Amino acid sequence: MDQKLGLKGKVCVTGASGYLASWLVKRLLLSGYHVKGTVRDPGNYKKVAHLWGLEGAKERLQLVKADLMEEGSFDDAIMGCDGVFHTASPVLEPKSDPKAMLLFFSAEILEPAIEGTLNVLRSCKKNPSLRRVVLTSSSSAVRVRLDFDPNIPLDESSWSSVELCERLQIWYALSKILAERAAWEFAKENNIDLTTILPSFVIGPSLPPDLCSTASDVLVLLQGDQTGKFSSYGRMGYVHIDDVALCHILVYETESAQGRYLCSSLVLDNNDLASLLAKRYPSLPIPKRFESLDRPNYEFNTSKTNKLGFKFKGIEEMFDDFIASLKQQGHLL
Repeated sequence: MDQKLGLKGKVCVTGASGYLASWLVKRLLLSGYHVKGTVRDPGNYKKVAHLWGLEGAKERLQLVKADLMEEGSFDDAIMGCDGVFHTASPVLEPKSDPKAMLLFFSAEILEPAIEGTLNVLRSCKKNPSLRRVVLTSSSSAVRVRLDFDPNIPLDESSWSSVELCERLQIWYALSKILAERAAWEFAKENNIDLTTILPSFVIGPSLPPDLCSTASDVLVLLQGDQTGKFSSYGRMGYVHIDDVALCHILVYETESAQGRYLCSSLVLDNNDLASLLAKRYPSLPIPKRFESLDRPNYEFNTSKTNKLGFKFKGIEEMFDDFIASLKQQGHLL
């Protein structure tokens, strides 16, 4: 059996008030860790109230101010921690004129993703007690490419094409590719123990009251809109938010864990997912069909993650939990 990295200690979670990070903080607290979470403004109660409501928060949670674009701002949060979970990353939708897209992308997505990651790692370098850093990347850093055999599932050795992402203006994927590559280079140069988690499309309950952009995309689908952003997804991998959080903790605690880890339950075509959801939730006006999209057929090989003893939840549980959460928070009637 794999050795674990010592007793439950103190860890840092960047971007702690976010969709995934909040759930990771919840799981870490339940596991007995002391958590230092970074947020832009610890005094903004509306943004952080859901964190203080978590079990164990009053005893073992500390919120620290930090900004991705300020070098050194993570020093206080990371110093003295045994591990760091870097989840903070911009997920912004361009709202400006298409001609300004590249400028927007560079200033609002690319720079915060890459420089933010490097700023976190620079702070990690200063911490002599640091054991491991777990970085949240994305399966989009694996699957956006054309030169693969559709009959062979994609695994952690695959990298998305930077050129293809630039040509198709897939800015989020490009930011994840470049940020992860920069992290690996910095970690190697500075002898930092780094592992990365590559989740597919994350589905599950939202602890923050305001939905993130991906959850909002699916909410539109559940409300019957066939023209929302979800309709352009085509084929997509899906994973329960709880599985993503647990996977982060597993690779942190498992001493032999190294490299990249795909985190995905299954891959479904838009129409297959819509059909499944329409049958399971007949009271919701879910579209049964979407316009066919010419997208490459792919699957994910998650055997590396499975070998750590991990078993993913199914698509039904993901959406049952997600829909229950939406109803509870008043997003869905």
